[in-house]
This record gives sequence, structure tokens and C-alpha cells, in this order.
Amino acid sequence: MTRAPWGKFDASAGTRHHLAHHCADVAAIFRRLVMLPAFSARLEQAAGDAITDIQLERLTALVFLHDAGKLHPGFQARGWPGESWGVNPHGHVHEGLEIFLANDGVANLPLARSLHIDSLVGWGIAESLLRAVISHHGRPARNQVRNLSDAKQCWRSRGPYDLEAVGQEMGRIMCQWFPAAFEHGGTELPCDNGQFEHLICGLTTLADWLGSSAQWFPHMAQLDGTYIETAQKGAERACIAVGLDALRQRNARNSAICFSDLTGFSSPNPQQALVGEIDLNARAVILEAETGSGKTEAALWHYVRLFEAGRVDGLYFAVPTRAAAVQLHARIVNAAKRVFGKDTPQPVLAVPGYIKAGDVEGTALPHWRVLWDDAARGEPEKQHARWAAEHSKRYLAAQIAVGTVDQVMMGALTVKHAHLRAASLSRSLLVIDEVHASDAYMTSVQKALLDSHVAVGGYAMLMSATLGSTARAKWLGHSAPDFAAACAIPYPALWTSETDTAQSPEAPPYNSKHVAMETLVTMAAEATAERALTAARRGARVLVIRNTVDRAIETLSALEALAEPVDHGLLFRVGNVSTLHHSRFAPTDRKLLDQAVEAALNTDKHRAPEGRIVIGTQTLEQSLDIDSDLLITDLCPIDVLLQRIGRLHRHKLARPAGFEEPRCIVMVPEGGLALLLKPAFENGLGAWRAAGGLQGVYRDLSVLELTRRLVEGDPVWTIPEMNRPLVESALHPQQIKALHEELGPAWSAYRDDVVGSELGDWLAASGVLIDRTKPFEKCAFPDGAEQKIRTRLGEDNVRLLLAEQVPVGPFGEPVTELVLPGRWCREISGEDAPLEHSKNCNAIVLSIGDAAFRYDRYGLARQRDGDNGSQSADGIADPVRDD
Repeated sequence: MTRAPWGKFDASAGTRHHLAHHCADVAAIFRRLVMLPAFSARLEQAAGDAITDIQLERLTALVFLHDAGKLHPGFQARGWPGESWGVNPHGHVHEGLEIFLANDGVANLPLARSLHIDSLVGWGIAESLLRAVISHHGRPARNQVRNLSDAKQCWRSRGPYDLEAVGQEMGRIMCQWFPAAFEHGGTELPCDNGQFEHLICGLTTLADWLGSSAQWFPHMAQLDGTYIETAQKGAERACIAVGLDALRQRNARNSAICFSDLTGFSSPNPQQALVGEIDLNARAVILEAETGSGKTEAALWHYVRLFEAGRVDGLYFAVPTRAAAVQLHARIVNAAKRVFGKDTPQPVLAVPGYIKAGDVEGTALPHWRVLWDDAARGEPEKQHARWAAEHSKRYLAAQIAVGTVDQVMMGALTVKHAHLRAASLSRSLLVIDEVHASDAYMTSVQKALLDSHVAVGGYAMLMSATLGSTARAKWLGHSAPDFAAACAIPYPALWTSETDTAQSPEAPPYNSKHVAMETLVTMAAEATAERALTAARRGARVLVIRNTVDRAIETLSALEALAEPVDHGLLFRVGNVSTLHHSRFAPTDRKLLDQAVEAALNTDKHRAPEGRIVIGTQTLEQSLDIDSDLLITDLCPIDVLLQRIGRLHRHKLARPAGFEEPRCIVMVPEGGLALLLKPAFENGLGAWRAAGGLQGVYRDLSVLELTRRLVEGDPVWTIPEMNRPLVESALHPQQIKALHEELGPAWSAYRDDVVGSELGDWLAASGVLIDRTKPFEKCAFPDGAEQKIRTRLGEDNVRLLLAEQVPVGPFGEPVTELVLPGRWCREISGEDAPLEHSKNCNAIVLSIGDAAFRYDRYGLARQRDGDNGSQSADGIADPVRDD
């Protein structure tokens, strides 16, 4: 008796799932997905026409053949260990191509005829669409097809495995289960259509991931001719359970969702009301509004309207940083509960390192399993609903997810499972917060993602408090206005891709704040510490933001040296430990730091005037809900500066005497910015020359000089009325050109270098982007280069796992993981380098080969000979923002 072909094999349980059954499972999931409203609309938009029932049946039959390569004897032998079949082990992706493409694209193998490849050709399924389905393991399958004689020698029966018989059986059952596909007539399927083929690849991959789960598709080793009915029922259960089928939530309510249901507020503010009136045919929307003005609620309101109308089935809320995602997740969970009640989906926290869905956290177990902390309650439906949270590649398949923008950017890059990510995202409203905060590389990747998302009918909403007109025009494909016209545009404003005219509330929707602006002509740590300490002694809560980690550490050290014993209560602490806030802390300690910052600069309207000084980097300029009485900040570009000012007098709170009005002190270099044209680098300003051009944090000195002049030229900024003219005055090309005419050719030459570097960043991005306008067969991922393709330009970080004898960190919590900036460890691999760590003087000292690092209350630092490790010995900041 011939061995039945298996599609899934569980060695630990000793079970096998017949290959035809597994193929039916995946085909049934695919069919279920493309019949859901959002996915159906995306497929038809990509195809450029309606998909007929016969076309849908033929697509489903094609997906049934996604694992045809598993019929190979070399693959089947792997499921029968201990038996000798006389064949080398094989995979199944390239083998699947070989069935159909042997002998230069002509399906001449007997097995190909058994699987009705002649019918596929008649349906209009060309090689490109076939490759899209075969490439469901995350990378486009590449040609490894032998000549026909070699292929026939390989594709033959072996030992107890009768290939001819099982091939004929698969072909017969395919005709039996998908009879409409084999009817005569019908329009050919769209081939050589890039958007359609790339989407089919992603949907097939999603179907394969879900259809491979034994919890919905228990293993059955012997072929059952009626199994297709079992597969269809399992597909229905699975799609509902994981939240891909959102019809239950949409149909559960007897009335439309109103703004108060969503937010708890009785009515929307003016800009939120504008969002509530958006034409639902608008694919891309940009909302420009003040920090803290309710943009998050506006985005959720847009999602709810689209969801009720059946335009989207999901939501992905993308933010710049991990800290922002963690904080926002709790707000989204509460909003989902208010809207959906007992049918609430469990919003996923899409941040690697976390396993969280709704209010529940999970723990990773071996074999890709997860133990959820409420598992003892025995509620399998809730467990299944967390499927997307259990693996980072599934994040975008969640009904609602909150995470970093990096997760969606990977859907645009030539990295494994990009098609799975992009197809999963296609059904969702994509919200990208703080789009101004990206560099040229990230903006290029995000723009490519947005374009492909919209091209298949997806919806997106971008948000910013400080987006310049030139950047906005690029995002929406509009013409950029001149300087005068840009300044005259109302603020806040709502834009759509369909029109270049802004919508704005008739009356100002905000409470203005008049910020006293002052420059401090030094960036010295001692001067900064002295100003902060003087204010804190008068009862002010002071926020100090430095551009680099090293300068922030220097400032804390200077503050501690200046402080008298009576002042120690003014210092920012976690527990009893004086510290600061930046990115080079262990993940567990970052949570403690975030909580401590929000406590020190809390927004409680009953808070008493109490002196406190919080020092940090860019990690403090967004996301955290904090309110300071005084802001001391390094010079930075105008859009970033306004973002930092958003943390100043954020709410109407009691203020100490002398700080009733908001005040911002901006530290600028003593010798001016012209000294940095060499190029040179000081505390985040300027750049250094490296391979590929100028590298730095805030490297555009022209924008920095214009920002400095704005601070010095107007002693009081009225926020947010002045947001628009301030941003345009420092970012608009006309203003930069006028500055160069005034200051001379050295400034023009330097900025040409900056622009050239940005062009290099853009080219670096374009070289790793998927071009979905081209047929799938033109898509190729570079060999061995995936680890070098990044969502943020810069050197790769290295994770260090402290698994044995886990040390206790500076704040009393175990430290299981640390992340080294890539430039610190160019020769170090976090996976295979020997790692030693010990406790020394309240610090964790790590040795990796010849490199040494110290982790203490100042964060992680490199340790050099003679360095006491009390602060960073590194004088150059990372070439990216400290997010």
C-alpha cells in the first residue's frame, strides 16, 4: 500500500495531516478571507475589475496547489524517519515551481498533467501569478528548475511511495472539491498585474499561517472525500476566532457608534468634528493639529466611521517609539471596550519583546507556544483571539493593533514575510502618528508603503503637529505652495489626497499659550544644571532635554555636584536612585523610568507646586503624558522644538510663583553654528563625514540657524497660532535659499552635502523597496542581505540576553536583556559571542571578547581602560535620534 502524502507532520504527537486536507484548509481560509468585505474590495481594486464567482473558484483552486511541491518524494520521506527511500531530503517551494516550469516553462512532467496545469493555463494563470502563490513562505521563489530529463528522473516513485497514484488522486480530488473552476468560459484572471499578484501572495501566506494550525484543523492522515466541508467550517471558525472576520462586531450594535461611545466625551472638538465629516472615499488623510489636541481620538473616530461603513475591518496605529506604543495601547484598549462592549476585540501591542493582547500578557514557551496569564480560566475563544499577538509577523493581522511604525514599514521592504504584512494591513486603517519625526530614509520607506496601501484601496491617516508644506505635498502628491501661501494656510487643518485645499474649523479650537522664549548661549552641562536647580528650588517642575545621551549624563552629574543635601529631593529618582531618561536602559528599567517620569511631571490638576528636575533626551519629547513648568532644551529643528514645547504647560494646572506663564530656554553653541560647517559635530548639531556622506542627528545647519533666529527674534510665541508660520519660516525652501544668499557659499555648499546625504539615504531606501507595480515574477529579494535591511537607517543594534544568573539592575529589578548600539560592537554578535557579567560597585559589568560595558543608574556605557564607568566615555552620539 502506497504511503499517503502528508502536508503536516507532528513528530511529538506522531500525527500526520493528509496533503490534500492541508491544501483544502488553506484554500478554504483563502476563500473565506477574500469574501470578507475589506479583503474583497482590496482584491477587486488591485485587479481593476470585479472578481466573478468562477474567477474566485479558480483562484481558490490555484491556492489549493500552493503546497504541490510537497508531493516530491524527497519531501515525503522526511515524514517517515527510519525508512530508507533512496532519496535525498527536499523542501517544497522550489519543487513546486519545478512541477509547473520544467523544460523552460512548459509543464511536461506527468505530475503536472495530473494536477491540471493545462487547465490553469486556460484560465489565464501565467507564471507570475503562479509564483505568487508558490512563494508563500515569505520570499519570492527563485528558479532552480532543471531540464526535463533531470526533473523526470527526480520526480518518480520511491520505495513505498507511488508518486503517479498520489498525483492522480490529488488531481481528482481537486476537480471534485472545486467543480466550478473547471467549467467552460469565464474571464481570464488578471496576470502581469503587479498589485494583484503581490496581494495574492500575501493573502496565500496569511491563509497558510492560519490554515496550518491544528487547533482549527485537526490532523487526519487518510484522505476523506468530503473533507472540504470540514475545511470550510474550520476556516469560518478560525477567521472569526482570530478577528479577521469582523462581521460579528459590526452587526452586534443596534445603533451607530457615536463620539461619546468612543471617547467618553459628550462632543468632539472642532478638528475632531472635521474628521467626522471626511468623505469616506478619501483614501489618504492628513490631520495637522496641536500636540495634546485629541488627534488620537480623531483617528479612532475616523476608524469607527470606516468600520461601520464596511470600508475597513481593522486598525493599525503606528507611532515613532516603543514607549509611545506601550502608553497608547492602554488608551486604545479602553476605547475598544467602550465601543464594542462584550464583543470587544483584544487590541495587540505590536512591539517585539512584549506579548500582550487587551489587558492580558503572555509568556513565550518552546515550539512557538504562548502561555497567557489568564489561561487557567479555560476560555479558548479568548485565547484564539490573541493569535496575532503571539508572533511579530502576525501583528498586522490583528483586528486592532498599536505598535511602532517599523512593523508596517517592513511590509514595503524586501524582507521575509513582507507580503504577509502588507496584505494583512490592507484591510485596516493605517494611522501614522508624528510623520514629521522621520528622516529621509524612513520617509521614503513610509511613502512607498502608503502608496502601495492606497493602490489596492486601503485607507490611511497621517497626523502631525508640525508638518511643513513641502513634506505634506510629497505625502499627498500635491504641488507645494510658495512661502507666503504656506504661511497663510489655516491651522489646524485637514487634508485629503483627493484635494489640495485644506479644511479648517471656522473658529480657533484651542486655548492659546504664550511661551516666553529665551536663548542661553552655551551648551555646557554646568550652566544647564545651574538654571534647572535655581528654578526647582523655587518649586518648578523642570524638564531638561539634551540632544545626546552623553550630554544628558554630563548634565545629571553636574546637577548632583551642585545640589546641596537639602536639594536631593529635587532630583528625578526611581525609588531612591537618582537617574535620567534615555534609550540606553534595559527594557524592564525603561518601564520604571516611564512611570517615574509621568509621576514626577504628572498632569493631575490637583498637583501641588513641588520642585523636580527631569533630565533626558528625545525620549521625553513625545508620547509620555507629562507637564513641566519650565523647559530647558538644546537647539533643534523647529518642528522638533515645537514638539518639545508641547510638554510645557500642557494642561491648566497650579503653577509656582514666577512660573505662571510657560517659559522655554533654548541652549545654543557659544561660537555660533558657522563653526560646524567644517563639518563638525557638537551635542547633536552638525555632522561628521563618513561613508555615504554626512552623518549626524540634526545635521541641517540651515534649518538650525533659522530656528535659532526665530527664538531670538520673537520673545513670545503664541502656540498654536504661530505653529504654521514658525515651521514654514525654518523649513520652507525659499527661506533656506534666502539664508544662503545672506551668509554666503559656505552655507550653500554644506547644505548641498546634506541634501546629497539625504539623496543617498533615499537611494538606500529605494534599493530595498518592493515595487508592487511590477509583476511578481520581477520581484527578487537579495541573498543573505535581509539582516542588513533596516526600517531605520543606521547600524544594527545587538541584543544581549543575560539568561544565566540574571543580575539585579540599578533600580532593583532583574536585568534579562540589554541592547548595544551597533557602532559599539561592529565585531560582536549578540547570539554567538561569549558573554560574562558581574556586579561591581552597584553596576553590571559586561565583557564580550575584548569589549567591556557598564550598566548602572546612568544607563549602558562603553568602558575603557582607566574609565570609572560613572558616565559614558563616548563623545559621539549615535547617528540617529535617541528614540
